[in-house]
Amino acid sequence: MPSSIASYFTQALGLLSLASALAIPVPVNDGSPIRVLIGDLKTKITSPIGQSIANQLLGLETAQSSVVGTPPSNGQSLGACEKSTDPCCIYYSLSKDLSSDFTGPTGRCNDLARAAIRLGFHDAGAWLQSLAASGQDFGGADGSLVLFGEISRGENRGLEGIVAAAKKYQNKYGVGMADLVQYMATHAVDATQAAPNGLLPPVTGDPDSLIALFADKTIPAHDLAALLGAHSTSKQFHVDSSQSGAPQDSTPGVWDVSFYNETIQNPAPKGVFRFASDLVLAKDPRVSTEWNSFINDQKHWNEDYATAYVRLSLLGVNNINILTECSATLPVARPTFPGSSEGGFDG
Repeated sequence: MPSSIASYFTQALGLLSLASALAIPVPVNDGSPIRVLIGDLKTKITSPIGQSIANQLLGLETAQSSVVGTPPSNGQSLGACEKSTDPCCIYYSLSKDLSSDFTGPTGRCNDLARAAIRLGFHDAGAWLQSLAASGQDFGGADGSLVLFGEISRGENRGLEGIVAAAKKYQNKYGVGMADLVQYMATHAVDATQAAPNGLLPPVTGDPDSLIALFADKTIPAHDLAALLGAHSTSKQFHVDSSQSGAPQDSTPGVWDVSFYNETIQNPAPKGVFRFASDLVLAKDPRVSTEWNSFINDQKHWNEDYATAYVRLSLLGVNNINILTECSATLPVARPTFPGSSEGGFDG
């Protein structure tokens, strides 16, 4: 699994006072816009995990996990987990299945892994703060894409395989679908209804509408630049059927930053398909500075992506204070493997 996606929650690095966390949002050190809290954290922080996530959302604490790969304390088999009091126990077995199913014969992440990344985006992204404020606070990271047949929506074409796999994993392990879709930790709650339609970004969108759409998800242009880097592992199958299967950079099995440079190269590298939305956003002054800063800087992108994805993965979640830290169940990232470039990660 990609290292920076395996980064939802970290150990708390020190608590802020509730008053300062709620009333004085602090910008990230690199000049990012002021952050806002989401979900139940907007009104109250009642736990160390809630405080830690609040710190991450405000850019005050790293979102990259320091506990990934920690061995289980009470066994990792299905039988052992039936007797275990550790709520994360079952995820060790799930993690083994995912690691096996998400890698191809060369050891690189395969199309199912790519689809899992896209599924996480599409499930969580169907939420807007403006709708929530008007009483439609549903959608977001709730598993509704799988649970309520949202696979039939045009923007979700190509996710049929990973949706079927998610149902298989749920039947085997009995975990909640919202938890399963986002994977990293037992968090959020399963959907009780389908998410609102039409809230995902089109690949033909213009910069103003795309930046406004993400702002309504509490995601500023700076974080949008980071999230777009997930296209490092993507392939397109439906935007242009004549180039079905074409990747968005030359290393689609590697979680690296090649995407940023190759999107703005002229001409594009052979075989690389570039989305129109990526091209226009890369040139937009609200995005371009951060975009260019990611070129050849894996460490910078890993940190910014982790922070941005924590926010995305918790949209619509209103029980953040009672989430459980399960990042230890994830496999350790592989920074080098056959065919990798320096600084990239298997993914």
